[in-house]
Amino acid sequence: MNNFWEEKTLEEMSSDEWESLCDGCGLCCLVKIEDEDSGEIFNTTVSCRQLDIETCRCCDYKNRLIDVPMCLQLTIENLPELSWLPESCAYKRLSNGQVLPDWHPLVTKDHKSVHEVGISAKWFAQSEEYIHPDQLADFVIEDIALDSDEK
Repeated sequence: MNNFWEEKTLEEMSSDEWESLCDGCGLCCLVKIEDEDSGEIFNTTVSCRQLDIETCRCCDYKNRLIDVPMCLQLTIENLPELSWLPESCAYKRLSNGQVLPDWHPLVTKDHKSVHEVGISAKWFAQSEEYIHPDQLADFVIEDIALDSDEK
């Protein structure tokens, strides 16, 4: 039996198929800082307050766009603009003609597999509710673009 992500383009996927591509790493839910001079975007170890750090899933996914002004909905249209997505991101990988990694939950049929291989914010994230916005620069991380081919 073939897998839908191997047979369909991102544009051809149903909304349920699209949503199932998310591996639940939580890396896209990390607070970002933009350098005002260069425009470069940096990730921090600070997560959105709606991220359940243990599961790396949104606590209120249905209302996230209303409740969290900085949250955005990933779409086929805005995907090319989101260069800050980690290299391990299924949307980014499929968009770039790559396959899903062996640890991806759709491949393993286990939603915990992303955490078991260490490609997850679960291991280091801390909620923004405990961090003053003026301190965000203290929590910048150099590289979360984990190379999923090495895992």
